[in-house]
Amino acid sequence: MPAADGQPPVKLSLPLQFQQELYNLLRSEDVLVLLARGLGLLKIVTNLLHSYDVAGNSLVIVVGAEDHENEWIGEALAEHHAVTRSSLSKGLKVINTDKATVAAREKIYADGGVVSVTSRILVVDLVSGLLDPETVTGLVVLHAERVVATSVEAFCVRVFRQSNKIGFLKAFCDNPEPLISSYAPLASMMKNLFLRRPSIWPRFHSSIAQSLEGKRKAEVIELEVQMSDSMKTIQTAVLECIEASISELRKANAGVEMDDWNTESALHTNFDAIVRRQLDPVWHRVSWRTKEIANDLTTLRSILHALLYYDCVSLLKYLDTILATHSPPPGSTRQNQSPWLFLDAADTIFRTAKDRVYSGTVKDKEALPSNSLPDTLSPVLEEQPKWALLSEILTEIETEHYFNPQLRDDSSNSTLIMCNDGRTCRQVREYLETMHVKPRPQDMNNGIAPHQEEAENQKGSAEFMLRRKLREYLNWRKTFTTVSSQLFDANQKSINDIKNNGINPRLSNKPPPNKRRRMRGGGNIGSLRRSGSGAVGQLDEKEAQVNVLLAELRPTEAETMQKDDVVIDDLVDAFEDHFELYEPADEIVVHPYSGDADDLLLEEVRPKYIVMLSPNTDFIRRVEVYRSSHTSLDAGVRVYFMYYADSVEYRRYLSSVRREKDAFTKLIRERGSMAMTLNDGKKVSDQEAFLRTVNTRIAGGGRLAATAEPPKVVVDLREFRSALPSLLHGRNMHIVPCQLTVGDYVLSPEIAVERKSISDLISSFKSGRLFNQAETMLQHYRYPFLLIEFNENKSFTLDPFADLTSSLSNLKIPDSESKDLQSKIVLLTLTFPRLKVIWSSSPYQTAQIFEELKKQQPEPDPMQAVRIGLEDDEAEGERTFNMAPLDLLRTIPGVSGKNAQRLYLECRDIKEVANMDVSEFDPLVGREVGRQIVRFFTRSAFEDEPPL
Repeated sequence: MPAADGQPPVKLSLPLQFQQELYNLLRSEDVLVLLARGLGLLKIVTNLLHSYDVAGNSLVIVVGAEDHENEWIGEALAEHHAVTRSSLSKGLKVINTDKATVAAREKIYADGGVVSVTSRILVVDLVSGLLDPETVTGLVVLHAERVVATSVEAFCVRVFRQSNKIGFLKAFCDNPEPLISSYAPLASMMKNLFLRRPSIWPRFHSSIAQSLEGKRKAEVIELEVQMSDSMKTIQTAVLECIEASISELRKANAGVEMDDWNTESALHTNFDAIVRRQLDPVWHRVSWRTKEIANDLTTLRSILHALLYYDCVSLLKYLDTILATHSPPPGSTRQNQSPWLFLDAADTIFRTAKDRVYSGTVKDKEALPSNSLPDTLSPVLEEQPKWALLSEILTEIETEHYFNPQLRDDSSNSTLIMCNDGRTCRQVREYLETMHVKPRPQDMNNGIAPHQEEAENQKGSAEFMLRRKLREYLNWRKTFTTVSSQLFDANQKSINDIKNNGINPRLSNKPPPNKRRRMRGGGNIGSLRRSGSGAVGQLDEKEAQVNVLLAELRPTEAETMQKDDVVIDDLVDAFEDHFELYEPADEIVVHPYSGDADDLLLEEVRPKYIVMLSPNTDFIRRVEVYRSSHTSLDAGVRVYFMYYADSVEYRRYLSSVRREKDAFTKLIRERGSMAMTLNDGKKVSDQEAFLRTVNTRIAGGGRLAATAEPPKVVVDLREFRSALPSLLHGRNMHIVPCQLTVGDYVLSPEIAVERKSISDLISSFKSGRLFNQAETMLQHYRYPFLLIEFNENKSFTLDPFADLTSSLSNLKIPDSESKDLQSKIVLLTLTFPRLKVIWSSSPYQTAQIFEELKKQQPEPDPMQAVRIGLEDDEAEGERTFNMAPLDLLRTIPGVSGKNAQRLYLECRDIKEVANMDVSEFDPLVGREVGRQIVRFFTRSAFEDEPPL
């Protein structure tokens, strides 16, 4: 097929009609492609990159690719190279943190080809001039839904398009659901990508429907599985807890948009993230109960997932851990526990989950038999309903192979079982290995080894697997109960000591027990350690308890003998006697859903039968593409599609399909009414460029200040993770990336700014790093600034002081140990009075503040900004001072800001200053000041003040 732009013909691996149409569209013009998931987006991107790779003398940059996508593209380009045998093809080169050296990146750019670069490295190379945008043939942007106005990807596209008007630009997106949450999402995305035409390809597109719904359609068998009565009971109870939690959120947050806060929306995979994002602007003002309920929604949704995909024993074990982690700590009140645990539905969840596993009682303190169950326990061990159906499907496939052999085609006649995650895969694999293994009825409780029965005379059963899991659960429960009780008793004892004696170890005059002490001679002393719950105990006792628990977890003698029985010394005879090669028809592959990697899985395995244990829209489309792309599959591909009837699983599947359809419908409607942005691609005229550099602020002389270059800002390389450098560049400022030691932004030779987000500010205070940064800025810059930047989507305020007082009184924490952010900011300003604090509500406001600060200021020197903090520390290490002795020195009578510098430049420490006499002070600070300093250090504390 000839290329659309006159390039040499390229052999395509796109057999379907819609794939070829999309490829020709991409070769002809710059476009934004929005394709439904599961339709082979990476395959189209790979063919497009291969067409430019074989052209030669080109440099194509790929932005936004993840690690597994880089592996996919690299292997596909290598395969295309092996087929075409083109000498111009160079394959894919990846630049990430492993190849972040300047020399390596420069060489890769000079060699050309297809290069995948992380967005942060690419924007630094483009701004610094290491990569000339005019030498780039084109830019390919993946995951275009992430490109927003403040993203680093939008910064890369802007820098590229401003300097390169002829290079191509292609953008791809296969996740349209996040776009519908904003206003005019398509227009905003097109503006950020500097593109004019979108191309939307949903599943119901006429070309896609014609390609996938032809004669070679896959045979799909839907199997509706009925949940057991206990599973229905647990599901109903969990949904009742979710509904009650959402009702509590609605009552407590009446002023928040809550149209999507319902039980149906709670089934989505990102519902808890949606609730948290809507509460983020007022997160500092919401009550503790609201925060706890928002976290409980994630827990309840995880219980629904475990109910559908975990076995009954694993579900009970998971519920035990949830109950332990959500139980109130000793000494707390009822209100401090998760609210949903007090509902009757919560009791139904835990009670029904236990009834699915066993009936009777188990005493945790009694020793359990090594390979049997207690007499007081009657195992129930309810199996998952899908397991029995899976066994029947495999039996049907095996019977069909035996009685109705078919002609050999391109498929391997193997069976592929797709699961929801890796844990479910391990569970299904263990079930398939042991479903025909059963203990004899007389050997249920005496530990005798199981026996193997004929598979054709027995249905698949999970009894052997579940009995083993039940024994492991009982041993785990004994250990878990022991550890929990020990922690509870130790913590309760410490609380009782505080109540009875009125002594808090943290408030006593004695040093804290966990304080590290340095002993003369290196001797060891008995140390104490505080546990995570606050309990204090001897270290030796804790180690002894841990050793006892580890001894209980060691394998028993029967388990050790069982392992020794399978050891074979002669590997040659073992291979001949115990191993053989299986036919592909006898292979069963169990694999989790892996996104785009499933396309490679289908191509490598080429299964004849596919069993989907859980519904997945993307994989169904991948099977359709796989079946339609291989004409040699005469007998077709049979897909068994299993789902629980009237379950959360099926409702979630239908909801995801509906959300994707609504997203594409909204985007199509917006495209029909969207205004087109006309850009003739001409460069800015010289007159307009000059006017942009004019400083319109009138100085004392009344003249306009004109500069030949735009304002310059030196930015630290680590700051390119944030949105501020992109916004500064958007305001026509020249960004110079450098590795700065002092400050994050240098606006002039005298102005340095240290930017801190709220989370970074809190961590900097905890580590003490902020005090060191402020100290170094004060030493090297005349006007140091601390910029505290908020998120534009959150409220521009901190907790009020009234809330601080109430929280301290409720928690009974002394003021000296409080973690209040406002108090630390006050201490910082008192310690460094010359440090200016700037409060910014968003990165947009920060860009405006920087623009105002730079007016009538000289431009910074990047080389000087880099040298600050490096050469002074290396060549003039004596000029780096400790601020605590300096503050003490300034309090001495006679020492002022003018003469203090001579003292701490010429003297080593305070001790040397105290031992100097007047004659030694004379050449430094003068004789009169020297007398005052000597009199201060030599005067007795009880000596009367001499008369004036």
